[in-house]
Amino acid sequence: MKDKRLHRTLVFTVINSLKMIFNEGYYADKVVSKALKSDKRFGSRDRRFVAETIYEMVRWKRLYNEIAGTKEHYTTENLWKNFAVYAVLKGYEIPEWHQFADLPVRRIKGKFDELSKDRVFRESIPDWLDALGEKELGDNWPAEIKALNDKAKVILRVNTLKTTKEFLQKELAKEGIETVFIKGYPDALELVERKNVFMTEIFKKGFFEMQDASSQLVAGFLDVKPGMRVVDTCAGAGGKALHLAALMENKGNIIALDIHEHKLKELKKRAKRDGAHNITIRPIDSSKVIKKLKNSADRVLIDAPCSGLGVLKRNPDAKWKMQPEFIDNIKEIQAEILQKYSSMVKKGGKLVYATCSILPSENEEQVAKFLATNEAFELVEQKSILASESGYDGFFMALLEKVN
Repeated sequence: MKDKRLHRTLVFTVINSLKMIFNEGYYADKVVSKALKSDKRFGSRDRRFVAETIYEMVRWKRLYNEIAGTKEHYTTENLWKNFAVYAVLKGYEIPEWHQFADLPVRRIKGKFDELSKDRVFRESIPDWLDALGEKELGDNWPAEIKALNDKAKVILRVNTLKTTKEFLQKELAKEGIETVFIKGYPDALELVERKNVFMTEIFKKGFFEMQDASSQLVAGFLDVKPGMRVVDTCAGAGGKALHLAALMENKGNIIALDIHEHKLKELKKRAKRDGAHNITIRPIDSSKVIKKLKNSADRVLIDAPCSGLGVLKRNPDAKWKMQPEFIDNIKEIQAEILQKYSSMVKKGGKLVYATCSILPSENEEQVAKFLATNEAFELVEQKSILASESGYDGFFMALLEKVN
């Protein structure tokens, strides 16, 4: 049976972390990472409680606020009221601390039942996001937003430059980390229970990377072959570039571009650990970088900046940080990037446009607009992955071929 007692040090860690997220604008993942390092005495159960509780309270912020009657003011007192709602709804034993004095347990449960009839509270989302989701996804929206409120599963991608999925599974089992294969995802292992895999020797040896199952489909979709010249235009820290290197068996050349040089430096470190030797990093520090690559690539990957609505499972704070105008702006940037970076594809070459968004206006509609004004390209195939159908992140990918 799960321990349902609350421990003061852990709860204070959660409250202090929420102050940083709600009042100071810090990203939840960075705050969680800092919180887990804040006390050397934390065991694995303590760490799990801290991480899961912070994420859950961020995810259900609007619902808990409404039940607690605290609205948008995140004073220490109000955060304790919100935490009390969380503790009651999760069935924790309520300790006799002064922060829980006169706790209205029955009212909390009654209010929860009442608010659960209204989707914006039940799924804990801003009104504008609910309206946008309904407009873009129609009947699919209720199931999709429900799925995006589930906890993200931990998925590893085996590094086939160094090992096999079967060997990796056995090695992880020796460390007490149980995994299962996922049908339809050739390089993926799913953790049965969340564990810190980064402390293992096999991670330090570069046998695997952490990468969601949906994201793992993108590199394969690009249809790369060993020996090709491939450009990853928005490479970031390189999750997909590393996968491409493995699929290309280290043969050929992957040019990893990004406007953020610090992300490319992280990719360089990861590539060294993974034994990926065919990746060249190039920061986009002027328009010349793109011009020099015109009509030169067999394959181009555009993992475009997007709203990130497909990855709310792992970034629940994005619901509260994002504004409607951000989505309008990002769509303009996507169209511009697609237009500019597609120039690197040579005749007979292929391009993948991908996003971690579920909105057709960022996905199918962007591709349709591009094709309407770029007759050299044809659509080969496109895939829209909904979290409600796959159980993993929401994603989109379109494969285009340059025919003349």
